[in-house]
Amino acid sequence: MSLFDELGGADAIDTAVDIFYRKVLADDRISHFFDTVDMEGQHTKQKAFLTMAFGGPNNYTGKDLREAHRHMNLTEEHFNAVAEDLLATLEELNVPQVKIDEVMSIVGGTKSDILNL
Repeated sequence: MSLFDELGGADAIDTAVDIFYRKVLADDRISHFFDTVDMEGQHTKQKAFLTMAFGGPNNYTGKDLREAHRHMNLTEEHFNAVAEDLLATLEELNVPQVKIDEVMSIVGGTKSDILNL
């Protein structure tokens, strides 16, 4: 069974992304990156990306992570803020710690691409 299925499938990913972006938009460390972003479109892209990353159906058609974040001048502080908001989301949803660890490991594996290192 994939992590996608273990987390609860599409409905769980939808709920998590909605809560996650509420946290991100309230986070002064990173909210400014989304000032001009179509958040409905962002939600859709994020849901498709996470579904794919967690082993669900691959319907992601967006840019790869490196290209999507290339011109944003992101720092480790920004990456950590996003990771903290995701962790808080998973905890709020009472995801078991072993699954949180899996998710955070996957997210950690994206760091070099997102920060263009």
